[in-house]
Amino acid sequence: MKFAICNEIFQSWKLDDTFAFAARTGYDAVEIAPFTIANHVTEIAAPERQRIRESAARAGLAISGIHWVLVKTEGLYLTHPDASVRRRTARYFVDLTDFCADLGGRFIVVGSPKQRSLLDGVTVADGRQWTLEVFRDAVKRAEDRGVTICLEPLAPVETNFINTAEDAIRLTRELNSPALKIILDVKAMSSEAKPIPQIIRDSWPHFAYFHANDPNLKGPGFGDMDFKPIAAALREVGYDGFVSVEVFNFDEGPEVIATRSLACLRAAFTP
Repeated sequence: MKFAICNEIFQSWKLDDTFAFAARTGYDAVEIAPFTIANHVTEIAAPERQRIRESAARAGLAISGIHWVLVKTEGLYLTHPDASVRRRTARYFVDLTDFCADLGGRFIVVGSPKQRSLLDGVTVADGRQWTLEVFRDAVKRAEDRGVTICLEPLAPVETNFINTAEDAIRLTRELNSPALKIILDVKAMSSEAKPIPQIIRDSWPHFAYFHANDPNLKGPGFGDMDFKPIAAALREVGYDGFVSVEVFNFDEGPEVIATRSLACLRAAFTP
């Protein structure tokens, strides 16, 4: 299994320093949150994209992909009733696809609960149709550039739209593209009625990426979540992609978070 870690955990660190520490700790890749570089990916010029890609490579790391993709952007919304807002959002997802590919990344994680929740008067059917419209051009670009867009089911406390892996799979399959899949996230799956190993088995082969964290918003090994059954289910279905550490509570600091999380995952994934 390949292990990655999200760069926003390192907060004010320079990317070069993040890459160096992640590599020394034993990670295989770093997952980039674009807002840690600029408010909008179109502000990141081609030479800087190439520099970031080369910096990761010098450290011996891959860039697995990008996430938190709409943070600090303005006027973008997947399910907005205003068609002009959706068109701007669709254009930005094409920009995100190019940015991800330029970094050498292969996966775009789309959570964005604040930019997808259904507003008053918007039906679930509207939300599904409009989300597919927003994704359509980006999915075509992703097919051309070797990127997979991964829709993330999230808990009802975060959004009222796409709360289960089953919901997400049903939506993504409508475009019938290998470039549109889902991501599974341990914290998010904890809100579902099914046990997490069952969700993993039921969702294969429709997920292409995996976030490891604890329902307490911290990293693997910082709470009560048992990762051994999760690791066993991933091995059972044949998943051999990235398991990426994503946390939301940074109290312990990046060094401790990164080190303890990886130690937990390595122990869980050792047969």
